[in-house]
Amino acid sequence: MKPAAFEYIVADSVEMAVASLTQAGDAKIIAGGQSLVPMLNFRLLRPSVLVDINRIPDLAYVREDGGVIRIGALTRHHRLETSPVIARHFPVLTEAMAHVAHLAIRNRGTIGGSLSHADPAAELPMMALLLDAELRVVSASGARTVAARDFFRDALSVDLAEDEIVTEVVLPKLPNTGWGFAEVARRSGDFALAAVAATLTLSDGKIARARVAMTGVAPTARRVTEAERLLIGQRLDDGVDSDVIEAVRAATEPPTDLHASAEYRRHLVGVLAGRALAAAWGRA
Repeated sequence: MKPAAFEYIVADSVEMAVASLTQAGDAKIIAGGQSLVPMLNFRLLRPSVLVDINRIPDLAYVREDGGVIRIGALTRHHRLETSPVIARHFPVLTEAMAHVAHLAIRNRGTIGGSLSHADPAAELPMMALLLDAELRVVSASGARTVAARDFFRDALSVDLAEDEIVTEVVLPKLPNTGWGFAEVARRSGDFALAAVAATLTLSDGKIARARVAMTGVAPTARRVTEAERLLIGQRLDDGVDSDVIEAVRAATEPPTDLHASAEYRRHLVGVLAGRALAAAWGRA
């Protein structure tokens, strides 16, 4: 299929992009286009205007800035995957990026686009939650900052108005932290049937801080705060306690579809949580 007819605008500044969004009312931003173009071709979306932001300068970067890492919204997935700054401060993110689709897609897909699209099985929303990301959002009326935990509302639904655009993602640096990532997909490059990422920070040989996030098993990626609470004060020398695994499973709302049943996904996410946490403990 082909998309419905639309007007095409090439923006050379954030101001021009948001002004175009405001004026059109039903316009869409196109950057990498890896999610948008298939939806246009199937006519799931019929915007009257596409606003191309690829020529806006200074929106593709990975910068160390004191206690945070700043990532421009036009940064391609592959750049994040291969960034030495990300590898040094967030190796769990480096690992996760290698699971995002295929290299051809990672070469074009953008960080801001993936987060704004918020696919329920995508890795980046999960990583944004795990790493306590903050997103800078700009509109014609000004800029605001929204925490990742408040940004993802439902499947393909985020806290982003029709005239707003994500311009930057900010990640607070982690202390000395062990990490783990585990994912199952039917084929390399497919969306995850389930994935779990975890970080553990130790003090006096015990877990002082834990983060657990998952994707593919609910309408949005999720942090598992109950599992995090149960992990505090534990040691995982003998494996992950069953109550932690059950807390992960209890936080899911897995779908049944052509690829897997809800029961399988619920079981799978518990197995993956055990693997991710064991890896994080070993690295911590």
